[in-house]
Amino acid sequence: MNEIHEAFKMFKKEFPAIHEANEALGKEIHENAGPLPEKYRWLMKVAISGASGHSLALETHIARAKEAGAADDEIMQTILLLIQTTGFPTFMEAYSVIKNMR
Repeated sequence: MNEIHEAFKMFKKEFPAIHEANEALGKEIHENAGPLPEKYRWLMKVAISGASGHSLALETHIARAKEAGAADDEIMQTILLLIQTTGFPTFMEAYSVIKNMR
């Protein structure tokens, strides 16, 4: 995982066993829990982190979605879907993350 957030680096250093266990669980779920293609799994994580208001996770998930082949318009549609489900303010928070990444 690319180190793009300073707090995450500090967490890994302070709690290495917890980090390793969490990463192993995430990898197992992401890679082996079902048939969804990787790109779709990352787009779902974009939606979840956007809907949850987790901007640091959203940055990571957007980057991973792009690495998995998601186009900018697919990522934007994923974020646009937040409007009717979680509300316009939540969408705007996620939208600002995307715009600040460019």
